[in-house]
Amino acid sequence: MPEFTWRPANEASPEEVEALFEAGGARKCRCQALKAPGWIWRDTTQDERDAALVAQTGCGTDGPTSGLVGYVDGEPAGWVAVEPREEYPRIWARKQPWMRMDPEAEGIWSVTCFVVRKGFRRQGLMYELAAATVEYGRQVGARVLEGYPTEPVPGKTVIWDEASVGLLQVFLDAGYSVHAEPTLRRRVVRHRLDG
Repeated sequence: MPEFTWRPANEASPEEVEALFEAGGARKCRCQALKAPGWIWRDTTQDERDAALVAQTGCGTDGPTSGLVGYVDGEPAGWVAVEPREEYPRIWARKQPWMRMDPEAEGIWSVTCFVVRKGFRRQGLMYELAAATVEYGRQVGARVLEGYPTEPVPGKTVIWDEASVGLLQVFLDAGYSVHAEPTLRRRVVRHRLDG
């Protein structure tokens, strides 16, 4: 059975992080959809997104960092973005009130994006990464973890890029619970770590 391990991205090498973002929608987005003010495709260039991811992960430093890298048998296989909610300016810029619930609350960390490399998909890695956010959240002193997953309509297929925000069942299995159901398919989930 393959062994799953994880570490904060600042403890990974730049090459390991790059391997996770080498293909698909992740290649273009670079986990910047909620990080860049304005509309990402209009207001930033690919070079700017590439540089931002490198700076935010802080590889080889004491941190802070913008996510976790998951490994399968020592190979970088997955990514999950997890940071204090205030590090995501587009959460606050959006008009949907569910993106900015409890604006005065402190210690809320957002789990916004999952990436699983081709060749490692359909092995439950997203579940492992979601569980890692809980362990990491406790390590860094987060009070609440908050995610914005999609809940697929029964019988409908979800494409990988659409699932990049996470699937509801993945969060539920990691101990999160539904906090709000703002749309037919979108959920806001939270995991309280402070009591």
